[in-house]
Amino acid sequence: MTTKRRNRGLHLRAGAAAVALAALTAGCSGAGGSGSTSSGGGALNVLMVNNPQMVELQKLTSAHFTKETGIKVNFTVLPENDVRDKISQDFSNQAGQYDVATISNYEVPFYAKNGWLHALDDYASKDSSFDQGDILPPLRESLTAADGKLYAEPFYGESSFLMYRKDIFEAKGLKMPDKPTWTQVADLAAKADGAQKGMKGICLRGLPGWGEVIAPLTTVVNTMGGTWFTKDWEPRLDAPEFKKATQFYVDLVRQHGQSGAAQSGYAECLNNMTQGKTAMWYDATAGAGSLEASGSPVKGKIGYVPAPVEKTASSGWLYTWAWGMQKASTKSDDAWKFISWASSKKYEELVGEQVGWANVPAGKRASTYRNTDYLAESAAFAEVTEKAIAAADPVNPGTQPRPAPGIQFVGIPEFTDLGTKVSQEISAAIAGRQTVDEALKKSQALAEKIAEEYR
Repeated sequence: MTTKRRNRGLHLRAGAAAVALAALTAGCSGAGGSGSTSSGGGALNVLMVNNPQMVELQKLTSAHFTKETGIKVNFTVLPENDVRDKISQDFSNQAGQYDVATISNYEVPFYAKNGWLHALDDYASKDSSFDQGDILPPLRESLTAADGKLYAEPFYGESSFLMYRKDIFEAKGLKMPDKPTWTQVADLAAKADGAQKGMKGICLRGLPGWGEVIAPLTTVVNTMGGTWFTKDWEPRLDAPEFKKATQFYVDLVRQHGQSGAAQSGYAECLNNMTQGKTAMWYDATAGAGSLEASGSPVKGKIGYVPAPVEKTASSGWLYTWAWGMQKASTKSDDAWKFISWASSKKYEELVGEQVGWANVPAGKRASTYRNTDYLAESAAFAEVTEKAIAAADPVNPGTQPRPAPGIQFVGIPEFTDLGTKVSQEISAAIAGRQTVDEALKKSQALAEKIAEEYR
């Protein structure tokens, strides 16, 4: 560890100590009810991403959670890049403006290390109706920090897979392999491009953001033999494997992808797939619920296969949008009640009955995949999703050892900034404003600065 790195570690620990002192001064002790607070009929402030499952939650909260508990919930709902910035700002400052926020398995390790989160173990163990043992092991482990404590509960879990229009493939005489390679997908995209007026071959994220274009791109890099860093923190963004994967991704989306690809993220590709503007979409398994929802014009028309591979056995990512409780919250008991409700079997049943079983925020509980009502509506994608989550390996996602865990990200705090800056370079290449070589040359220089702090 370098001197520079050690100094920063001391700074973080000092910051955490200050946060802890502030929390004690405010009379807010840790989770588990040992002095934690309950407003009893008060209000919670919840900050969350604007994905469809969260928007449904917002609609159902007042008539159910608030009616049952008397606790009002004030939601702030933002696009992914915006919500990450706002959560980071509020939690790192321990401002306490938001009691609960949607964080992920990327943030949990260092948010917990910095003392920004309530540990939830005691709450979960005392809440028998929550059934912590039902949470899928990969998600439970990904939300447990290095100190062995649980710091978030999943709202939904996901991997990634390939979605394709079965009817279009049949009409064009195309066959999707049970386990496609990216080479095969590129060939299929070319053949499906223009199958219907205005339809493109594939939709891939091109929007800047480490959680946008970088997520699918990094899974392509992994399976084509590339990596962001070696186990000794040598940056490899200009290595042949990384270049090959990035050039492949950029060429595919530029040649057979959606219009305005450089400004398309998860939400835009979901819309394109729903509206019949693309024959394939590689993205989060969570998207299937919206595609198969009642009223969806493509319901029953989509096939689902594992994430395409090249050199690895699997390549799907592991991700969960989960509820984290800010350490500075003075309403921890009420915050747990909300988390427990939003991540419960009961909430999944509520969504199934009122919205439709395909819309259930799945991917987190084993019981979901034994629920006959859910399986009746999600048979097309449930098994593929469950297997993809089980196969995801955040420790060894590629062809070489890694210095930090993470499939579609590098599990270090600096990746938020590094991934965002690199994503801007890749997005510019997708837009045609620079070459892939130019984008990766600049990206390599950015990565070298980060690597110096870890070597």
